[in-house]
Order: sequence, then C-alpha cells, then structure tokens
Amino acid sequence: MTSPSDRTLTEDSVTAQTAQALRAAMQRLFAGKPQRTDGRLTKQNLWQEAGVSRATMNRAHTILEEWDLHIAQHGTATPGEARRDEDIAELKRKLADKTRECTTLQRRLDAAATAIAALHHDNTLLREELAAHGATVIPLHRARGRTTED
Repeated sequence: MTSPSDRTLTEDSVTAQTAQALRAAMQRLFAGKPQRTDGRLTKQNLWQEAGVSRATMNRAHTILEEWDLHIAQHGTATPGEARRDEDIAELKRKLADKTRECTTLQRRLDAAATAIAALHHDNTLLREELAAHGATVIPLHRARGRTTED
C-alpha cells in the first residue's frame, strides 16, 4: 500500500508519474505514433493514450495548456492526415491545371472543326460553280485503287 508521502503531487495536482504519462502520450500523438488510440488529436485520445482517467487529465492544467497551445499552432491534423491533405491539395491543383488545358484544347478543336467545315462548304460551292461553267476539277490526290489512265 502506498503512503501519502509516495504520492507527491505536482503543481497540477497529479503525480509526477501521471504528468510524465500525459506528456509521453502527448508526444506520441503529436508524432503520429499512438499506442492505445486511433491517433486523432483529441483530449479523449490524450487521456486514453496516457492510461489515466479523464478527471485526472482535467486536473493537469499545465499539460492541458501545452496541449491547447500546440493544437492552436499546428491544428488537429496528425502528421499522416497533414500529408494526406497536402497530397489531396496537390492532386486538386494538378486536376485544375489539366482541366484548364483540356478546355483550351477543346476550344482549339472546336475552332478547327468550324474552319474545316467552312472550307469544305466553300470548296463544294466552288466545285459546283466550276462545273456549271463546264470546267473540270482535277483532285490533287486520286483515290486509291483507281488507275492513272483517264
């Protein structure tokens, strides 16, 4: 059985062993290497990772202030989540670039198709006009399989 002198409390009203467990759990969570939880940066995971009760964790005001300061500076994303979010942002940027490129190419294709259609229409009209005047149009490229004799 432990005597009251064996349970010296820190300024947070928790034992040194509890404070050490909470700080170690906090470091594991921040490093993305949890041992007892899913690794999300929540206070519930902090006390569970430390192996203490929620009430005990709530008495450790200094440690909770350190936790809150870190969360305020770095956010609640774990290192893995931060990498995932960076990867997603990079993929979204690449997708936006490719979408812009496809839009530009589609516009060029549409313009080329319009120009080709206009040229085909003009060519047809010119052939009809020449045929009306008795002129013969000689194609630049003869169809394959035809003989060269006329």
